[in-house]
Amino acid sequence: MRIAYICTDPGVPIFGAKGASVHIQEVVRALRRAGHEVTVYAVRRGDLVPADLTDLPVRIVRIDAADAAARERAQAEAAALLSRQVREDGADLVYERYSLFSTALADLADAGIPGVLEVNSPLIDEQRHHRTLVDEARARAALRAQVRAARTTVCVSEPVRRWVCGLVDAPRAVTIPNGVNLDRLRPSPEDPDAVIVTFVGTLKPWHGVADLLRAAALAREDWRLRIIGDGPEREALHAQAEELGLEVDFRGALPPQDVPAALAGSAIGVAPYPDLGGEDEQYFSPLKVLEYLAAGLPVVASAVGQLPRLLDGVGVLVPPSDPAALAAALDALAIAPQLRARRGELGRRRAEKHHGWDAVVAQILTQAEVQHV
Repeated sequence: MRIAYICTDPGVPIFGAKGASVHIQEVVRALRRAGHEVTVYAVRRGDLVPADLTDLPVRIVRIDAADAAARERAQAEAAALLSRQVREDGADLVYERYSLFSTALADLADAGIPGVLEVNSPLIDEQRHHRTLVDEARARAALRAQVRAARTTVCVSEPVRRWVCGLVDAPRAVTIPNGVNLDRLRPSPEDPDAVIVTFVGTLKPWHGVADLLRAAALAREDWRLRIIGDGPEREALHAQAEELGLEVDFRGALPPQDVPAALAGSAIGVAPYPDLGGEDEQYFSPLKVLEYLAAGLPVVASAVGQLPRLLDGVGVLVPPSDPAALAAALDALAIAPQLRARRGELGRRRAEKHHGWDAVVAQILTQAEVQHV
């Protein structure tokens, strides 16, 4: 089957280091492993191309706009151009990552090509709160058109599904959490000389790295902190670490294919999400935590969103925005190597049983009633 994967979000390069970029690449890999022919249509390519995706056809329509209003119009225009390209190339199915102002899936549904809409976050709310949203009415209209045209709307969490259903009648919307690449991420031995606690992710306030640094300063046991990722809080976090007298191994942003090597030697994976003000604000489906599980790492994480269910029996949950509780949990695991090994083994088994990308994508296609190659 010929599948057109569409992403018109200018903040997400197809071949980038962001979690969203990883997500796109893994869905594409799973589709190709299932025997489908995939072409990607997007507005940003990126230059971190993994070796196994060098042959992936990618069609790009660039967005060049001087201000927010022009950028919004350009996004809609780019989506129209990309949908025209899909029609010219031919496709049996559209798989679109929800982006503001795109109606590509709806346009192609009118041309007789069925579509799956994947919604990863409440983008309209995010754009309004964290960036600039000029034409909210147009953004809402685009979402309504896309959801109504989609054969199924796949939401990565229940809060995201509720958000979609609050804006448009969406009887075919379902919740299917993210997956993980079980081949790319495998267990490896701990560093024999140190207990390394590792965080992977973008350095933004809602990932709680500032709380993690405070926890490290409160630690009573000997463990070292490794942070893999970059973002707008980088300078502030470096300054905070220096002020607290911490030696932190800041690795910066890495291509997705280099993350497993950077995780090597780690003893614990950590996800210190802060309290964002209620369940519906914790709408993420945590790629980093799934990667920790696949890598055989015991996980210490905040008890928010999907994490209590995801880590039930295999991880340690702490209250969000509580550096003291986080420090105590990390201290307890740092002095318990056998417990770390056991929980890491259980986490890997859970990832293998429930969270491989192949199974996740197969479930999505089944929801869309697409089962043939």
